[in-house]
This record gives sequence, structure tokens and C-alpha cells, in this order.
Amino acid sequence: MMKNNVTKQKVVDAASSLFFQKGFHGTSVRDIADRAAVNVSLISYYFKGKQGLLEYAVTNYYEAYLAAMEESLEKTEGNPPMYRLNELIFSIIHYKQMHHQLTCFIQRELSLDSVFVREMTVTYLAKENYYLKELFQETIGSNVEQDEKRYLFMQLKGMLITPYILHTDWKDQVLGTFAHEQFVKKYTKSIQKWIQFNANELQSLKE
Repeated sequence: MMKNNVTKQKVVDAASSLFFQKGFHGTSVRDIADRAAVNVSLISYYFKGKQGLLEYAVTNYYEAYLAAMEESLEKTEGNPPMYRLNELIFSIIHYKQMHHQLTCFIQRELSLDSVFVREMTVTYLAKENYYLKELFQETIGSNVEQDEKRYLFMQLKGMLITPYILHTDWKDQVLGTFAHEQFVKKYTKSIQKWIQFNANELQSLKE
């Protein structure tokens, strides 16, 4: 059983790398099998083909992603909203960065209108949105106009996906070539400063 799980993960890792480099349609089952050093028939056996492999990889990605968000929310329960939101953002960026290639591939796919995107939106993205939005609104406060809240939330969502939609060359110019952990710390801190600034600004307008 353990060996089967290791083999399946090898295939998923190989597919994630190739989907990132060549796109879903530009990658063949043979490419994936060669990269993972397995037989083509094994991919059919485990995943029923390339589409099944994609669905398996994305489902696992999002289930683990939401689990990481939920773990952060549970660990910080009872703390001030600002602290909880900062910890949640760290958890989000850390997860995305540790699964960098698959994150980039999924974000590219989400920019297209397809059955895949609609399924992801209904199944997973709505839940992600709920967790983030609820905590963000608690942090910003209740005396803020709804339009203002929507615009700020849209900006926050943009910051959480921007590193994973930039072209690689442009990303290297803008973000540099930090190691994953270093990038997570620096980029998370930048987002946290943005949240603190806006929360303070909105508070001063109310006084």
C-alpha cells in the first residue's frame, strides 16, 4: 500500500511539473510516464488516463489546501482577527509556494472559462472565499462601506495569486530568486503590512 502511494505521488509530481512547463494539452501520458519512470499502463490503472490524473492532482491539492486553512483557523481561535488573518495568509502563501508548479498551473487554468473552472469554483474556491472573507471583514471592521470592503477584498485576493500568474522571466525580475521559505516570509510580511495600513486608515476615518 505504501509503495502504491509513493508511486502515485511520483506520477502526480511528474505531471505537475510537465503541466506547469508544457500545459495540460501539450503533455502526453507518455511524457508523464517517462518523467516518473513508470509504465504508461500504470497511469491508466491508477488514474484512468490524463484527465483522471489531472482531477486527482487538483482535488488532492485543494483538499490539502483547505485543510491547511482550517488548521490555521483552529489554532488561532480566540485571538484578535488581525492576528488570525495574518496567520491564515502565511498558511496560504506557504502552501502555494511549497506546491509552486501545480499552483501556477491551476491559476493559469482558472483564468479560462471551462467546466474545470466552474467545478473548482463551486467545490473549493467558494469555501476558500468564505474563510478569507469572513476573517477579512472582521479585521477591517463593520463601519466600512460595502463597496470599500469589496474593493479591498479584491485587492487582497489579487495579492494572494499574483506570484503564481506572472510569467517566469518577469517574476524573476520583480521578485528575485529567493528560496521558497525566504519568499514566504518576505511576501507574507508585505501583505500583512498592507492589511495593517488599510485597517489603520479606515479606523482613522471613523474617528
